[in-house]
Amino acid sequence: MIERLELEAFLTLAEELHFGRTAARLNVTTGRISQTVKALERRIGAPLFERTNRVVRLTELGHTLHEDLRPGYEQIQAGLDRATAAVRQAGEQLTIGYVGAAAGQVAHRAAELFPRQRPACRVRVREAQITEALGRLRGGDVDVLLLSLPLTEPDLVTGPVLISEPRMLAVPAGHPLARQDRVTMEDLARIPLLRIAGAVPGAWPADRRPGRTPGGLPIPEGPRFETFQEALQLIGAGAGACIVGEQVTRFYTRPDVACVPFADAPPIEWVPAWLTSHNTPLLRSFARTAQEAARLLRPTAADH
Repeated sequence: MIERLELEAFLTLAEELHFGRTAARLNVTTGRISQTVKALERRIGAPLFERTNRVVRLTELGHTLHEDLRPGYEQIQAGLDRATAAVRQAGEQLTIGYVGAAAGQVAHRAAELFPRQRPACRVRVREAQITEALGRLRGGDVDVLLLSLPLTEPDLVTGPVLISEPRMLAVPAGHPLARQDRVTMEDLARIPLLRIAGAVPGAWPADRRPGRTPGGLPIPEGPRFETFQEALQLIGAGAGACIVGEQVTRFYTRPDVACVPFADAPPIEWVPAWLTSHNTPLLRSFARTAQEAARLLRPTAADH
């Protein structure tokens, strides 16, 4: 009898043809996927994938097995989803948390769309500060969070990217960096970076408050802030700078704060996230609705 992880690892790898993406989708390590597929191949007695340093592809036997297994797996998954939905249909309630104005737009639009798919589901939307957001999710105060990457917590599932916005540096309007068309990561050595007061998701400090530039120069530490409005007040007062997304130029404009795009930094991406232990059809369905809401908002949201 094939085990569930073997089945899901094989079918997902057959779609992705990439061990890393397969591991991310199934919320396990790349090594676990490799070991599971090898165990399945040993059980069958022949390779299911051809592997090189650059390419993963199905063997002829792998193609055949994929065609045989996929319809049955989809039928089983659909049956489980329908059964779960039938139990929850009478009293479903979903609370959506979000961090930041752009995510708030998506959350509210998704809350409008979702009841069309699940009329009996009541949806509430709540704003959260980044320092409290994961605590509210883990404590059951919200079911789904819309917030920005990076997220490295193993107890979280992340959905599709909803918003991808250029990374910018918010600086005092009178600072020399405000007169530049672009800034680089090396420019961070020229101005203190504000720090978030309180606990933040694991990979956030290195991403939004690095200690050194890529060239090794130390980045001065600025004062701490608890809310984004407080951060803007500190920046406007000349106390330092903050790495932000482009949405700041639409939702948080101030005459004493200038936002300058980075020439050498990746965009900031926003996703829905929920607990692995609550990875239900309801939450996966909402993630798809949030993706649709973000697409509808794209002409006016920071996703281009």
